[in-house]
Amino acid sequence: MATAIRLRQVGWEPVIVERATQRRTGGYFVLLWGSGRASAERLGMGPGVTDRSAPDTVHYEVDRRGNRIGVSILGNLPNGPRMMRRNDVENAAFQALPDDVEIRFSTVPTAIEQDADGVDVTLHDTASGDSMTERFGLVIGADGLRSTVRRLVFGPHERYMHPLGGITCAFQLSKPLPGLAQEDTAVLLEPDDDRAMWVFGFQEELPTVMLTYRTKDIDAEFHLPPAERLRQVFGDRPTGKLLGAVLDEADKAEDILFDSAEQVHMDSWHQGRVVLVGDSAWCVTLYAGMGVSAGLAGADLLGSMLLRHPDDLTRALTEWQRTLRPSVTEWQGSAEGLRQWFNPSGRREMLMRFIWTRGEGWPVVGRWVRKLLPTHQGPEERGRCSRLNLHRLCWVMHPFVRAVQDADAHTIGLLTEREETRHLLGRPGVRRACAGRRHVRVDERCRGEGDRSRAG
Repeated sequence: MATAIRLRQVGWEPVIVERATQRRTGGYFVLLWGSGRASAERLGMGPGVTDRSAPDTVHYEVDRRGNRIGVSILGNLPNGPRMMRRNDVENAAFQALPDDVEIRFSTVPTAIEQDADGVDVTLHDTASGDSMTERFGLVIGADGLRSTVRRLVFGPHERYMHPLGGITCAFQLSKPLPGLAQEDTAVLLEPDDDRAMWVFGFQEELPTVMLTYRTKDIDAEFHLPPAERLRQVFGDRPTGKLLGAVLDEADKAEDILFDSAEQVHMDSWHQGRVVLVGDSAWCVTLYAGMGVSAGLAGADLLGSMLLRHPDDLTRALTEWQRTLRPSVTEWQGSAEGLRQWFNPSGRREMLMRFIWTRGEGWPVVGRWVRKLLPTHQGPEERGRCSRLNLHRLCWVMHPFVRAVQDADAHTIGLLTEREETRHLLGRPGVRRACAGRRHVRVDERCRGEGDRSRAG
């Protein structure tokens, strides 16, 4: 929807095609970094993307026996992200969507053919069974990791998807967990077994959960329903109250994300009049924490480039990719380091994480850690946290801090682009665009297409 909002702002007439029968409101934990916040404000989504972390939140590391200790987590980072639920972002986008933007639910693209002047898209109505072909000036595929638009135009998924050897599962709880305040965050780490559980607390909202584990056989993970597979992985010994309650919640969760951790790498995000945005083009994985921010920033910048080059689509798409690619590369590069943060494997990774989360309070280590953290935003300030110091910090957090810095620097670039093109907003002419968006519905199928296509 963010792409549709931005295209409508710059004079296009977007049509959204949506696989689901209605809006999906399922919520799980997401982060919104600087680039995402700036783009959300300019897209009119600002009021709906407020920080849901409570000021008195306590972060705990726990074990199955019920022991726990307070630690530092994401909320303690300077210039850190806003913490919210995925459906907060979805609802903010829906509220900002102009009333004249058409949304077609229960609709999927089945064929895409293009020429120099336009794109013919065959759309199938899954409710009525009818199909029809329509012509658009631009097709934007924002339909997720296993993008239908990408498969139809660019080729099979296997060509672009690169597994990281892990599974992530996320869903919202129906009630607070025993022994844990609703706004508190807890993490259960089991590095010897390559698995972890995170509970994310929110202010005035129910917590969400992420369970993640390493695996050598991705395909085998989807032979069972998600809740049953989670019990196999985490239930090899007594779970304790907290983990046991989470597994019970998974049994009855109505909207659950269960998928492999994979990245999408492509030489080009556009081909003719078809362009990919978000996870369909550059999925950075849930570990990197940049998915929502990257998607919003990409949609925002795409509209700016289309507005700057109204009569040269190829140049607009080329400039958009050239501008955005460096930040995407940084975000993708942070994924393995963040995987070690969320789900450390083995004693060495756990030791480095231990130093980071608990060393801030140690007299010597704490001063060293705080000294190495970036405290300024913008390109002119980035030199204050040198590459050498970041490498000294530790190989786990080095790419994480780099991603934060580059996201904020990219925000300034987006603001510049927006200011340069603002005077063009009144130009005449309306064009049509078609785009796609996807959200995996694991309650319908454990793995596969499951596409939600949206135009915009």
